[in-house]
Amino acid sequence: MDKLAIFRKLVIQIPCYNEEVMLPVTVAQLPRHVAGFDCVEYLVIDDGSRDRTVEVARAAGVHHVVSLSNNQGLARAFMVGIEASLRCGADVIVNLDADNQHDASSIPDLVAPILAGRAQIVVGARPIEAIEEFSLIKKVLQKVGSAVVRLASGTRIPDAPCGFRAFHADAALRLNVFGEYTYTLETIIQAGRKNIAITSVPIRVNPSSRPSRLIKSIPQYLYRSVLSILRIFVLYKPLRFFFTIGTVLLAAGIGLGLRFLYLHMSGIGGGRVQSLLLATVLIVTATVVFAAGIISDLIAANRVLLEDLRMRHLRADIGRGP
Repeated sequence: MDKLAIFRKLVIQIPCYNEEVMLPVTVAQLPRHVAGFDCVEYLVIDDGSRDRTVEVARAAGVHHVVSLSNNQGLARAFMVGIEASLRCGADVIVNLDADNQHDASSIPDLVAPILAGRAQIVVGARPIEAIEEFSLIKKVLQKVGSAVVRLASGTRIPDAPCGFRAFHADAALRLNVFGEYTYTLETIIQAGRKNIAITSVPIRVNPSSRPSRLIKSIPQYLYRSVLSILRIFVLYKPLRFFFTIGTVLLAAGIGLGLRFLYLHMSGIGGGRVQSLLLATVLIVTATVVFAAGIISDLIAANRVLLEDLRMRHLRADIGRGP
């Protein structure tokens, strides 16, 4: 049996945008005490709400409220919450949605692998097949999307879009979300690329209280998720990304060029100048793409250094060592 560590503080953060109706319900379900922690505190990130979210949060007994001047999106609100939680002295951070879709009684299960020292990030796995509100196409897309993220990250997370997750402070310090749409996919891919121990545990969910504000339509969600994954590849594996594209273009160009030469030498190449022009364009384009890959790789190396400096500065700022 794993020996559990004892941490001082667990901070449960809730990104909010116009959640005056559901936030009191969500906060009321949160645990006041969790085994393995000396204290539990709540933090609400008000993402430029235009209703009474802040007043409702304080009335519900939330310990900390961070307000953004305007709506900046879920990804930005999540990162603001992570930094605010660290500054509050969090040893472990749990993130969950404000609409009460996540069953807060699953929090002890979510933090258990961190307490046992088996992981630094834990992602909840919803019972997708049993959620009646999810259409068949949404269930299929959830599985496909999670499979793509597993391929991109080298991790084994069955429910990548789930926002109910826990972070050890050391892992939270290393996260830096670049996208504006959502943090769910990017943080998993970052964990895989940065060799942060990540795992998943089954969680329980509550009946849906309202339609998702993030997923306005399946095509839009699919489109933006694909863009997020491609952007992560460009950020973290630029050389491989551009060289893969460049290799395909170069192979096509060389193939067309060899075909033109063969036909020309056979005496039947007349009138096929278009093939030669297209081959030239493909080869030149491939060269440009290869150059872009080398430049992007150099930029990525600089970004890694900047991320390390940011982590060290934040670590010193919150008093977690050099």
